[in-house]
Amino acid sequence: SGGGKMQKPAYQNLFKPLNLNGLRLKNRITMAPLYLGYAAEGGRMSRLLLHHYSEMAKSGAAMIMVENASTTASGSGSPRTIRCDHNRYLKGLATLADTIHKQKTLAGLQINHAGRFAHVSEPVAPSAVPAFGKNPRALTKREITTIQKQFAKAALRVKKAGFDLVELHGGTGYLLAQFVSPRTNKRSDAYGGLIENRIKFPLEVLKRVKDTVGDFPVGYRFLVDEWLPDGLKESESIFLAKSLEQEGIAYISAMGGTYESFFLPEIVQKAKRIGYMVSLAAAVKKNVDIPVIAAGRISTPLKAESILREKKADLIGLARMLWVDPEWPRKARKGEDRSIIKCSPKCDACFQLVMQGKPAYCPKWVKEKRVIYQGLFQ
Repeated sequence: SGGGKMQKPAYQNLFKPLNLNGLRLKNRITMAPLYLGYAAEGGRMSRLLLHHYSEMAKSGAAMIMVENASTTASGSGSPRTIRCDHNRYLKGLATLADTIHKQKTLAGLQINHAGRFAHVSEPVAPSAVPAFGKNPRALTKREITTIQKQFAKAALRVKKAGFDLVELHGGTGYLLAQFVSPRTNKRSDAYGGLIENRIKFPLEVLKRVKDTVGDFPVGYRFLVDEWLPDGLKESESIFLAKSLEQEGIAYISAMGGTYESFFLPEIVQKAKRIGYMVSLAAAVKKNVDIPVIAAGRISTPLKAESILREKKADLIGLARMLWVDPEWPRKARKGEDRSIIKCSPKCDACFQLVMQGKPAYCPKWVKEKRVIYQGLFQ
């Protein structure tokens, strides 16, 4: 950049720093986790994945949260899901953390067990509730303990790889959320029944993780509402949010919907609206004092600024918006909103590619960029 003092940013709230568990976020823009199918087969690092996160980190966002990494091989959502379930992945993960840090931004990694949505022949879940024609097997008490220990070991790898924080994936209807939901948890033991019992599993995971990683921030991707008639609702999920805060979670990243509701016509319509998940973050924020991240098609800096100003959230999570235009934070700082390349609500090309097991690219990208991404894909 040229000489002279940095001009005052166009949006005051968006560019205020924030202290998160001892980490200094230089502004309120974070990258929310986004799976694009960029890892190599078997969940290893690829040139494309490293290039992608380097681009995301260059954007000027304060924190990059890397998409979900599996805590166990049988909990992977796809063959191209990043793996964090063995020390052999440490070197690759360390390279990824380093790639992000080179751009002077914070790096986090989200860890996950897909449960009934796992890409395996016999998925496991709290209860045998079918998912897309597959009937998962209900977990035994002993297996529940094993999975909790795997989360803790994976979190320790995240720390050892040099990331600044770890995020537990309690969103999208994956395993942590499957225990909390009355729809997918039909257990009659200590882990089922009343909401107090259904939140036991994620809270025990958090406790084990914190006991293992010590002084290392742990965040939570949080399912506020499943958007299903018999699914988890805000009235119950808020109880978990308060409990997570008591147990020392660093922040809550709020979202709505699961793979079973994303495709419902009314949800498809809802997802086209700007800031369609902000009300969920606002509901959580009313009930906790820790930072809350709002996400969901926050396409304009104006919208982002108003969310912060109206205290609906403390941080903004951009996923596809940042991927479509990595210049979003820079343009926002200068007030050049008009020049931001926007993700079109009518387009779902990236989603279709991912569903076909192909690497995602955006039709709005210039041809050269598309060629680079396709060239890096092995």
